[in-house]
Amino acid sequence: MAGKAVQICTILVILLSAGCRHKVTNEMPRSYAVDKTYERGPLTARLRIDQDKINIAQTLLLELEAQFPSQYRPQMPRIDPVLNDLGLVDWDSPPDRLADDGRLIRTVRYRLEPIVSGSFQIPAFEFRFVDANDPNAIYTLQTEPVEIHVASLLPQDRERLTIDDIEPVVEVRSAWRSLWLAAIMPVVLAGGLIAWLYLRRSKARPVVPILRPAHELAYQRLQALLDQRLLDAGMVKEFYEGLSHVLRHYIEDRFQIHAPEQTTEEFLHNLRQTELLAAHERSQLAEFLNHCDLVKFARLQPTTDQIQRSFDLAKGFIEKTRSDQHLVEVCGEGRW
Repeated sequence: MAGKAVQICTILVILLSAGCRHKVTNEMPRSYAVDKTYERGPLTARLRIDQDKINIAQTLLLELEAQFPSQYRPQMPRIDPVLNDLGLVDWDSPPDRLADDGRLIRTVRYRLEPIVSGSFQIPAFEFRFVDANDPNAIYTLQTEPVEIHVASLLPQDRERLTIDDIEPVVEVRSAWRSLWLAAIMPVVLAGGLIAWLYLRRSKARPVVPILRPAHELAYQRLQALLDQRLLDAGMVKEFYEGLSHVLRHYIEDRFQIHAPEQTTEEFLHNLRQTELLAAHERSQLAEFLNHCDLVKFARLQPTTDQIQRSFDLAKGFIEKTRSDQHLVEVCGEGRW
């Protein structure tokens, strides 16, 4: 019985803490301290940084953008070298958009934070473009290094800083404190007993569930998958298993279709019997799941471009079908 009372109190604490959370919004800067463009024929690479002078408590936004005709497949640069001096706070990869001249625009944004103060360089990045009509034709565009200055929050004359003397020894309090605690302890225990008896006799009240949109859970699972850095460890099959797991659970949460335990063939067959998705959405989903199966079961070794496209397909499907009206209960199920 006492365990039940503790459980109810724990749920109340969770609900109160959930109400105190705030949502962080990443507003795009109105101007950039660094904005450089590199061109080669119809291909364009762009590097933008909102601030090149920050202090140790601030963050900076790094934006990499590629513009290309539809016949090319871009491979966006890796930011691993940057993480030697900066920590990754957040990242965003919106769906490709169409430029005024008919080319496609692909953008990746990284929110970074400094690890130590001082000056360092964001190294040069290499954009790679593969011609779909000739896979052996690979074109590259390379950016220039950018100097970043991170100021410390300590004063410049830190050599003159002195350490204050320690506080004097505090006198030991009298025995009255112990007597007071001994006197009040029975009162506290009696109050706890009364509360337990009240909870025992009162009727069980329903627990208010915590609900979240299905796409928020999917985004959180995608970020958790990336945080495992499976691709850096060469665990491509495990990465695809996780990516397929995220999308299948999203479909179950969003459309109430039991997808995680079905084979790809069973799932696609059942999906064709419904009108939940448009034909092009079913086609993209089939392409993604079949490609995942080839990697997981046929030992296909995907290229970097294929891995990026698979991730973009999964994220783009979630973005296109997101709905704030389809909520998922996350309280008491251990789900995230």
